[in-house]
Amino acid sequence: MRVLGIETSCDETGVAIYDSERGLLGHDLYSQIKLQARFGGVVPELASRDHVQKLIPMVEQLLHQLQLKPQDIHGIAYTAGPGLVGALLVGAMIGRTLGWAWQIPTIGVHHLEGHLLAPCLEENPPTFPFVALLVSGGHTQLVKVNGLGQYELLGDTVDDAAGEAFDKTARLLGLPYPGGAALAELALRGDAKRFHFPRPMVDRPGLDFSFSGLKTSARQAVEQNNLDDQTKADIASAFQEAVVETLTIKCRRALRETGLTRLVVAGGVGANRALRHALQTMVKHEQSEVFFPRLEFCTDNGAMIAYVGCQRLLRGEKIGMAVEVFPRWELGSIDNATEPGASATGIF
Repeated sequence: MRVLGIETSCDETGVAIYDSERGLLGHDLYSQIKLQARFGGVVPELASRDHVQKLIPMVEQLLHQLQLKPQDIHGIAYTAGPGLVGALLVGAMIGRTLGWAWQIPTIGVHHLEGHLLAPCLEENPPTFPFVALLVSGGHTQLVKVNGLGQYELLGDTVDDAAGEAFDKTARLLGLPYPGGAALAELALRGDAKRFHFPRPMVDRPGLDFSFSGLKTSARQAVEQNNLDDQTKADIASAFQEAVVETLTIKCRRALRETGLTRLVVAGGVGANRALRHALQTMVKHEQSEVFFPRLEFCTDNGAMIAYVGCQRLLRGEKIGMAVEVFPRWELGSIDNATEPGASATGIF
């Protein structure tokens, strides 16, 4: 089966074509960073309008690049949630319309499931079961993955996600959008030992996270010090070290509690070099393995949606005639979203 994947959950427009026998054939990604940077964050209406303008030309260009025609595509997968409702509706409507025009099946995919299974696109994919750290601007979760659609939430953040804390702290330091990447770059020049920030919730049992207090500590450091360039770098370095150490401790605890030996890291913060190094060091001591998607697949992308859509279509899954998107969609209810009575927004 050859599947076209469409990702429009937020501010990146992603398209990809995945072949069940040959793997990923090609993908393309357009980021709205320059468009959204002037506002210091994502403006949903602008994101939706930009998806409308970019998506169809990107699909046409990808087909042309791969020398494929519509009749060479056997299915279409699009992100159905969670995400910005307007952005989701653009991908869903275009995906369903193309499916109707090309007379092929379409399916909505859970955005987080795409991230969880993104390492399966690599040459050395993880085998089930495994523990996954899903860490991004909107989510920080530990999940036990037993198979496709079989997800057990082990731990969640009780307030800010790690990526959100990165972005907010970057803003305190006057760094440009997107702040998380800028803070990580600044941290390379800092002394992490000058400031000590708390490692939230590591002194109590359980696998939940909290980053709100850490963000508050960073704000206090900003307010109580003269913010010359070196001080900014030192705060950034200490903050990053606190986040990385907290995530590493919780991942070690999750591996030990589940008895599993495979750890998958997914989501935008998974591209952070300090986090990758810390987790690689940790799994060596635990006699375990860690799997990362390539850097371009840490952030939102169409390849992960095409992969998950292909696996689900191969299982014979179908959806009804209504176009439904789920801006708030719990990972644990992933296989119940299309059942009668499920909560949805934007039904046509």
